[in-house]
Parts: sequence; structure tokens; C-alpha cells
Amino acid sequence: MFINKTKDGLNNICGKNIKRFRKELNISQRELADRMQLVGIDIDKNAIQRIECGKRFVTDIEIVAFTTVFDVSLEELLK
Repeated sequence: MFINKTKDGLNNICGKNIKRFRKELNISQRELADRMQLVGIDIDKNAIQRIECGKRFVTDIEIVAFTTVFDVSLEELLK
């Protein structure tokens, strides 16, 4: 049976990096959600919080938007 989670039970592998990049920019989860909306992704602060703690899946469209907002490569976001 296929399990759609990381070995430590998280629903994504990029949440920790999203949190790290957000803190490096010294912005809140709400401000990150606002920046995501500026690039066309309708997401709120609660979704950002759930992504960062690994409770929410992240779509490929959202991942690309995060790379744009943080100005990082896809590899940096996913490692």
C-alpha cells in the first residue's frame, strides 16, 4: 500500500524550508500569504501555518509560487 507522507509523518517536504525562508525575510505568515496572493495563489495565514508544520499538502502550483516569492530555486525549496 502506498503511503502519501514522509517517513516522519509529514504531508510535505518543503514546509520546514518555507518556514526558514519566511523567517530569513523576517515576515509573518500573514504577510507571506499576502505575497502569495500577489503572485496569484489564493492562500491564507492558516494554510501557511499548516504547510510549515507539515499538516497540509502543497500543490505544484503553490511550490512554484513559493520559489517566486522567496526567489529561490525549486531544488533549494525541496531539499
